[in-house]
Amino acid sequence: MSRDARCPALVISAAASGQGKTTVTAALARLHARQGRRVRVFKCGPDYLDPYWHQLASGAPVEQLDLWMTGPADCAARLHAAACEADLILVEGVMGLFDGEDCVADLAQRFGMPVLAVVDAGAMGGTLGAIVHGLRHYREGLPWAGVLANRVAGERHAGMLRAGLRDGADWLGALPRLALDADGRAPLLPERHLGLVSAHELPDALQRLDAAADALAGTPLGRMDARALQRFAADFAAPPACAPVPPLLAGRTVAVARDAAFCFIYPGNVQTLQQLGARVVFFSPLHDAALPPCDAVWLPGGYPELHAAALAANGAFQASLRAHVQAGRPLWAECGGMMALCDAITLDDGRTVPLWGLLPGRVVMQRRLAALGPQQLALPQGCLRGHTFHYSTCDSTAPVDARTARPGQQGSPDAGEAVFRAGGLRASYFHAWFASSPRATAALFGVEGA
Repeated sequence: MSRDARCPALVISAAASGQGKTTVTAALARLHARQGRRVRVFKCGPDYLDPYWHQLASGAPVEQLDLWMTGPADCAARLHAAACEADLILVEGVMGLFDGEDCVADLAQRFGMPVLAVVDAGAMGGTLGAIVHGLRHYREGLPWAGVLANRVAGERHAGMLRAGLRDGADWLGALPRLALDADGRAPLLPERHLGLVSAHELPDALQRLDAAADALAGTPLGRMDARALQRFAADFAAPPACAPVPPLLAGRTVAVARDAAFCFIYPGNVQTLQQLGARVVFFSPLHDAALPPCDAVWLPGGYPELHAAALAANGAFQASLRAHVQAGRPLWAECGGMMALCDAITLDDGRTVPLWGLLPGRVVMQRRLAALGPQQLALPQGCLRGHTFHYSTCDSTAPVDARTARPGQQGSPDAGEAVFRAGGLRASYFHAWFASSPRATAALFGVEGA
């Protein structure tokens, strides 16, 4: 029987997006990992890209926490498991501290984890005190750690910021603007249209994290040792025993695409497939000549638009995937995976590149976000929770098998993302969290009567 656990924990949040939460979280993880501490990092809300940086920084897998998508019980179990093995838990928030339903503050308060506020103070002075006072006292009973001022010009600027705080104990330090060049135009963690560039795409990613950790090491927060970190300790109750996931995919092999073009994979989704009894194998549509022997295929999201020419040129792999589909075997394609299945894609520079032609339709990249937000997919076997986030549109003539809906929204013909179906192939912009309904997940991979 598992026992309650106690571990220092910080929720790194802010008043808004773009304040530097990811950089601070990764720097803090790297700093303590370098000192030999076991650090577990979580990402709040749907996100595939920030976790790559946190995993590199901490040396440990990064999982999702989301009170709606993954659910309170799942959050509790993952946090308790981490607390049993870690010296420090870090949770990077999403957007602002109080933004949206089931917000970051809700998560922090539910599990008693103190909030570290990161504030871009590059263009402010004493106003920092008002922002910190508001974040700290807006909600009664919010666990609180303090503030880290980001993008600070120097010691004099830091002194102005600190002087504006009503409670000096809130001050955990100041970070300068971290960049690769002197004028700050080359950010340490670069971005593109779906978020941060993945850490594995940059050969100097670890050196970038070391630079951020070195900068953090000079702050009061960065100088805290294991004993000092105990001021942030939180108690994590042992979760009640839950029913095991039924082995509905026992004896089946699920092949999962994983390479630079298909990299949006939650570790929790792979765990759910394995808990369902599936043998999970990975393959690369960019580099492999054929699918591995398998019963079902999962094409996750990613960046097919950045690798369209290479994907189109791998004719041997296309033939293998086409044989799988023509045999009626299951294929679940999410977002970028669905895009690759289409006839062609028009890139944002106007060029049109042919793709795999397994789903009738065309994809057009856009410069503006086409859809964003939580979604749920109701299937006869259960309701899958997840989200949508894409910069393209897809015009397909394939039959629409189902549609997603926003949380709490009544079903309607145009409620959300279409789920296209052709034989054993299902495809959608919808990203599913498999653990929200293992039976519905099994249906996606061919066990319809689950």
